[in-house]
Amino acid sequence: MSTLDVAAGAIRRDETVEIVLLLAFAGGFIDAYTWIIHGVLANAQTANLIFLWAYGMAGNWARASHFVPPILAFAVGIVIAAWLRRVAGGRAAAISTVIEIVLLIAIGVLHNRLPDLAGTLGISVVAAMQSSMFARVEGTVCSTVMITGNMRQAIENIFSVVYGGAPLGTLRKSGIFFALCAVFGFGAAAGAFATKSIPDLALGLPVAALLIALLRCEAPRREQGR
Repeated sequence: MSTLDVAAGAIRRDETVEIVLLLAFAGGFIDAYTWIIHGVLANAQTANLIFLWAYGMAGNWARASHFVPPILAFAVGIVIAAWLRRVAGGRAAAISTVIEIVLLIAIGVLHNRLPDLAGTLGISVVAAMQSSMFARVEGTVCSTVMITGNMRQAIENIFSVVYGGAPLGTLRKSGIFFALCAVFGFGAAAGAFATKSIPDLALGLPVAALLIALLRCEAPRREQGR
C-alpha cells in the first residue's frame, strides 16, 4: 500500500498496516497489564467468561464475580463506540482514540489511588472501543485486541497460496496477519515487563502508541486543511 493509495481514499488511513500494528501493540500491552494488576483480561472476554463459570461451578462465586465487571465494562465500551459512529461519523475513530488516551492516562496517574475495580473497568472500556473502532486492515476484517481471528486468516491465506489459485496479494495479507499476531505478542511481553518493573508508569507505553496512531491518522487531514 502506498501513501498515494491512502491520499486517494482507496484505503482508509485508520485501516493502514502502520496504524493497526500500533494498536495491536497497545492491545497486547493492556491485556498483560490488567492480568498482572487485576487478575482479569481487558480484551479477551471469552477467557473472562470461562473463568467466571469455571469458578462459579466450583462454588467459588466470590472469585467468579471478579470476572463480571470487565465483561460489563467491555459491553459499555462497545455501546459508546456505536454511539460515536452515529454522532461523529468519520471523526469517530479519532475521538475514540482521544477518549482511550485520556482514560489510560487517568488510570495511570491514579494507579495507587484507584481501587482495582475502577482500573479494570476503565481499561476494559478502552479495549472495547478499540476493538469496535479499528476492525479492519486494508479493508479486511481483523482484530487489534486478540489474535485468534488473525491467526486463522493468516493460516488460511497461506493454505490458499500453497493450494493454488489464490488471488493476487493473498500472501501479503497473510504476512500482515502474522505480523499482527507477532506485534500483539510483543506488546504483551512489553506489558508484562513494564508492569512488573515500573507499574506506576507502565501505561505510558500504550498511551504513546495510541498517540502516535492518532497523529498519523490526523496527518493527512491537517495537510488537506492547508
